[in-house]
Amino acid sequence: MELVQQYDEHPGRPGLYPDNVPEEITDEDERIFWETVSTDLDEEQIQRVVTPPDVFPHQESLLAVHWHPEFVPLDLVEKRIHAMYPNAHNSLIIPTQHNVLMTIGDYSGVEVDCFSNRFNQKVQLLLHMTADRAAKASKLESMLAYTFKYRSSQLLDLMDTIVKPAKRRVESAAEETGADNDILRFCAIYVKKIRDLLDRNLEKVPPGSVKNKLLRDYFDALRPIYGDRVIKRAQSFLKAVKIIVKAEFSMKYFYRTIEIVEEARGLGARIVIPHPEQFWPILLADYDVNGLEVWNPQSHTLTDFLISVVERTNLKHPPGHRRMLIFMGDDTHMGEKVRPPALQVKSKAGREIGVQPAWDDLNIRKHLIIANMDRADVIDEYRERLHA
Repeated sequence: MELVQQYDEHPGRPGLYPDNVPEEITDEDERIFWETVSTDLDEEQIQRVVTPPDVFPHQESLLAVHWHPEFVPLDLVEKRIHAMYPNAHNSLIIPTQHNVLMTIGDYSGVEVDCFSNRFNQKVQLLLHMTADRAAKASKLESMLAYTFKYRSSQLLDLMDTIVKPAKRRVESAAEETGADNDILRFCAIYVKKIRDLLDRNLEKVPPGSVKNKLLRDYFDALRPIYGDRVIKRAQSFLKAVKIIVKAEFSMKYFYRTIEIVEEARGLGARIVIPHPEQFWPILLADYDVNGLEVWNPQSHTLTDFLISVVERTNLKHPPGHRRMLIFMGDDTHMGEKVRPPALQVKSKAGREIGVQPAWDDLNIRKHLIIANMDRADVIDEYRERLHA
């Protein structure tokens, strides 16, 4: 059998074929579990955070209102930012963790999952506010805590799909990835171990670790035992199952978009629509938002069109009306940067806070001039609104 031959070729421990993988939880399984869910950083990881690969000494304006600290301490993130932009004298830096309100300096922010009935889809909104307003946001934080917990339940659905299993989902993922019965059994054994360890230790596990990445990171930690080719096949299958689970995950338990908008407005928060290629149609709902993200690293094919949408929207309003602003988001995930370089997802690891090259792209810049927008003006105007 091909899979057995691959194990034979692997120079690691002999005889660990899927049929021989112990189903009981071993000391090694527990060690890997705690290593995977830990949010503590060692000295090497800390240095990786505070030492950016690139420095931008000529950038004087820094706009960073869509990025995710994840479990990386904010003081380390600030050191990285200062090292990257030593001469940025006009900065607006606001963290936007998924469904967790966080603060740096004078500003707080969050990226919220919600549900749009009108478009029958999940929508994400960036909420930004001053730190003093965030200190009074107890109701919003309760809403976020509920949303965070519900979104985390997707991991449990994913694990149940593999362990129980949900035949249709598993068969569909196996057909798409070519996973054979050995890989399916291999994944099921380890996912069950992870689920059991999680159930057994849930109160001790950092809440931010209870997400889909837990499976990816745990299986990556098995590479020294089973070899790259086996884990690559397992990861391919797991990713296919995750995509199916996410597509079928019920949206009805999220708060409605209008509920989030109304609560944010009541606090004096400002709102930006991110991920333009996914969410721009919600502009048609005429929500009370301050701006539209027209570019980020995974959403950049509609940038020119979206700039024109903002321009036309602003032209409809009378002089003196508060205009819609143009934003660009780097969508940096700091947690990706502390993973071993060989295991990083390059497309995510390459993102950097404040690095938004579209502002300086000559073709895009031409459209920005017509729309009467540039980065420095957006920073100044949005900062003024945050304090209004």
